[in-house]
Amino acid sequence: MIDEQLKANRKVLRALPDGLLLGSTGARLWADYLDAVAGFSGRFDFIHKVNLPLLFSIQVNGETKVMDTADVTWYPSHLSMNYSNDYYALEETKFITYDDCAISNQTWRNTSKQPIHLTMRVPDHFEHIADNSIQGQYEIPFFSYKMNAHIISSEMELLRNGIIIQPGQQVSFIVGATLGINGQDDHSLLRERLQNIITANADVKSVLQQQQRQYQQWFDRAPKFHSSDKLLNKTWLYRWFILRYNLADPKYGLLQHPLFYEGRSHKKSKKPFSKGGWEFSKLINLSAPLHLTDARWHHDATPSIGSLKNMVDTPMEDGMFCCLTVDYSMHSFANYMCWAVYQLYLVHREKEPFVEALPALKKQLSSWHQVYGNEVDFLMTEFKHTRTGKEYQPSYWYFHDYPKNPKDQETYTPVKRVDRTVYHYLNALGVANLCKELQDPEAEYYENLAKEIKASILDKMWDEETSFFYDLHYETDEKALVKNIVGFYPAWAEILDQQHNELMAHLVNPEEFSTAGVYPTVSIDSKVFAREGGWFGKFIKGRNGCMWNGPSWPYTTGIALDALARESKRQHLKYNEAFAEGLRAYSFQHFQNHDLNQPGLVEHYNGETGEPLSDEQEYNHSYYIDLIVTHVAGLQLTATHLSLQPIDVGLDYFVLDDVMIAGNKLRITYLKSGLDSNDSNIQPGYHLYSNNKLIFSAESLQSVEIPLVTIN
Repeated sequence: MIDEQLKANRKVLRALPDGLLLGSTGARLWADYLDAVAGFSGRFDFIHKVNLPLLFSIQVNGETKVMDTADVTWYPSHLSMNYSNDYYALEETKFITYDDCAISNQTWRNTSKQPIHLTMRVPDHFEHIADNSIQGQYEIPFFSYKMNAHIISSEMELLRNGIIIQPGQQVSFIVGATLGINGQDDHSLLRERLQNIITANADVKSVLQQQQRQYQQWFDRAPKFHSSDKLLNKTWLYRWFILRYNLADPKYGLLQHPLFYEGRSHKKSKKPFSKGGWEFSKLINLSAPLHLTDARWHHDATPSIGSLKNMVDTPMEDGMFCCLTVDYSMHSFANYMCWAVYQLYLVHREKEPFVEALPALKKQLSSWHQVYGNEVDFLMTEFKHTRTGKEYQPSYWYFHDYPKNPKDQETYTPVKRVDRTVYHYLNALGVANLCKELQDPEAEYYENLAKEIKASILDKMWDEETSFFYDLHYETDEKALVKNIVGFYPAWAEILDQQHNELMAHLVNPEEFSTAGVYPTVSIDSKVFAREGGWFGKFIKGRNGCMWNGPSWPYTTGIALDALARESKRQHLKYNEAFAEGLRAYSFQHFQNHDLNQPGLVEHYNGETGEPLSDEQEYNHSYYIDLIVTHVAGLQLTATHLSLQPIDVGLDYFVLDDVMIAGNKLRITYLKSGLDSNDSNIQPGYHLYSNNKLIFSAESLQSVEIPLVTIN
């Protein structure tokens, strides 16, 4: 069970130590944080950031008791809180179901000599209604939807006059609240939702067990990985949790299909019913392909395809995919969505949704050429440094010798960007390959386009003297000689040959990128390197603001590791040890203070030390699962073949099981020669099984290419 594998001690926000985090999330409803009180008090969000302060809480003798010394245990599916004082004791488990029911299971014991009186606290404008429930509405001025709310309890007297607990007496009950969209989810529907959980014979134990079973279903449909390295095992599980935590399905407005959010936290005020600032709980087209890169391995492709459908349904005027809330479309970030969609297709092979999306994918390429292209080459010019999602990468200011005030528009120069252009290449290649698979006649056109983009990158962005890829002045093609992390992207795209063999030496050099905070977004020998962000000592975006001139971001760390692994394979396993070290360092970033009992991935880290800089827990802006599948287990796919290309990261053994490829169940195992395993299903050597049939066997890790028809 994921609960036992990932449980943690009290999880809180760094910037709000009293705010308890909750692992379970609904399709629309979730907790930003919980107060340490009985019930659901804190900050709650619905579809997007709304900062609701209260669903309900339980008062003792007319007062809300803050239980900040409670013994709290965090589980992915629920939160457990145990509290006692000289007068009473409380055992509470609480969670939010995927259909947006906030459920609190409570057991109170009166340890005093006087009766205690438990009553409900709800928002002031809520009202009791005849069917022994409470209902109300939340009005949010900055979104188009209002929320209906409904509350019931297994002890109906609690909703009326409260419950009296006599000395020595123990009472257990369940309270639930659910929210829906006014005009779409009426109160009878909301009440039915709650009654499906809080039935007449429900008890606190069975209700929790039901939640655990339902929550576990997501993880039961994910591949399984286990190895001799506890760190990799735990990180693998936590990354599947991050995807589940950020799984959403608004079914409203511009977001009619399920998707993954970039995060459920926010850079906003926590003032009740407040707006302002930036939030991650929306469709962000920059991170969507990162989600697909990992989630493609899940048996259920619905959220991945849903992310694509949402973007296809509501593009910008020029056809470009963009960020979306339920009410409006926003700007577009650079991304590799077309390539990620092709990778998703290779796993699931269901053609219909990809046929439907192909015209929109083609439109991405033409719109990028119109907006970011030029008549001289096939490189992409970035005019706004924020649009690649990497604010303040120094190359935009290189041609002005890095001014003290980077916000001065006179000191800012657009550049032909390595990252956007590599994305453009991968997108063209992805569309070309999809066209081939779907019998579209334009495959050759997009294949030639990819070749032209590749040629421009290699011809213009590569610097032979320093062995690095650089951004270019948008008019003169002069190289901006600052080593950004995106300089490794061409290796990730696998477009290099022997003349580029020294590129990755920069990544593994401790004087440049190989720090304890893998990997800084700018080489540490850069004039404007700032390990915690800021610009020449000034934090121009506030404390720990989004800066890409030194801090380490999981987004680019994952891609850099992917690039390192691919180059190691091309160069006869030259960088295997460096990849293993980098993978472990990246894995440790997923745990607070490197404590495997405290999972918590945030947005960015100190570029030298690896110290967390931000406070957005369970941040979904990178990939990791794919690194394990593709490079540790070695599984890679093409249209016609499956290949095994593992990297030896020092494991004594590993098992990757329950990988579904076009309806076939794959299992890959490895046991180092001369060692024994407690698992009788793991034989010495390296093995591939399909549908329990042995397909390939070798005495050690090695590469092989296998026709896909073999695995059927």
